[in-house]
Amino acid sequence: MPDGRLVIGTKRYSSWSLRGWLAVHLAALDVEEQVIPIAGGRTEAIARATPNGLVPYLEHRGARIWESLAIGEYCAEHRPGLWPSDPVARAAARSVASEMHGGFRALRIAMPMNCGRQARRLAGGIPDEAAADIARIEAIWSEAASPYLYGEAFGIADAMFAPVVSRLLSYDVPLGEPASTYRDRIRAHPLMQRWYDEAAREPAAWLLDRYESVA
Repeated sequence: MPDGRLVIGTKRYSSWSLRGWLAVHLAALDVEEQVIPIAGGRTEAIARATPNGLVPYLEHRGARIWESLAIGEYCAEHRPGLWPSDPVARAAARSVASEMHGGFRALRIAMPMNCGRQARRLAGGIPDEAAADIARIEAIWSEAASPYLYGEAFGIADAMFAPVVSRLLSYDVPLGEPASTYRDRIRAHPLMQRWYDEAAREPAAWLLDRYESVA
C-alpha cells in the first residue's frame, strides 16, 4: 500500500507539478499519483483536493506538503544528495532554486510550458523582459552546471529549473555553451523522458486552447 499521494496537474502544461513530481521520484517516495486536469486557472477539483487550491500537493506518512520547493526540501530529508553536501555549494543551490521559485514571471507569461509544442519560436519574437529572464537563467546555468547545478547528480535545484528547459526547447530559444549542454542533459534525463512520454498519452480532451494557440 502506498505511503501517501502526490496530486499534480496536467503533465503537458503544469510546470509546478513537474518540479514536485521530479523531487518525489528522485527521493523514491512510494506514493499514489493523482492527476487532475487543469483549466488554465484555479480548478474546482484541485481546490477540493489540496490545501491551497494549487498543485503540486504531497501527502506522505502523515505529512502534508504544498508548494514545490517545500516538497523538494521534504524529499531531500528522505534522500541525502538532493542538495549538495558542501555547505557553500548547498547555499548557492538553494539560492538559485529560490530565485526560480519566486521570479522569472515575464518568461512564464510569454512562454507557458507545453510539452507538446515542437520547437517553434514566438512569431513576434521574445519580449524584452522575458529575454532578460532568459539571460539570467543562461548565466546561472553557465556558472553552476558541473554537470548539474552545483553538483554531480540531478538534484532539487535542477528539478526547479526543469520546466524552463522544457520552455526553452518548446520555443526554440538559442543558448550558448555551456548552458545549451546543461539544457540537453536535463531533457535527456530518464525522469524527464518519462514525464514527456506520459504527457503525450494524456487525453485530447485535456488540451487547452490558451496554451496550444500561443503563436
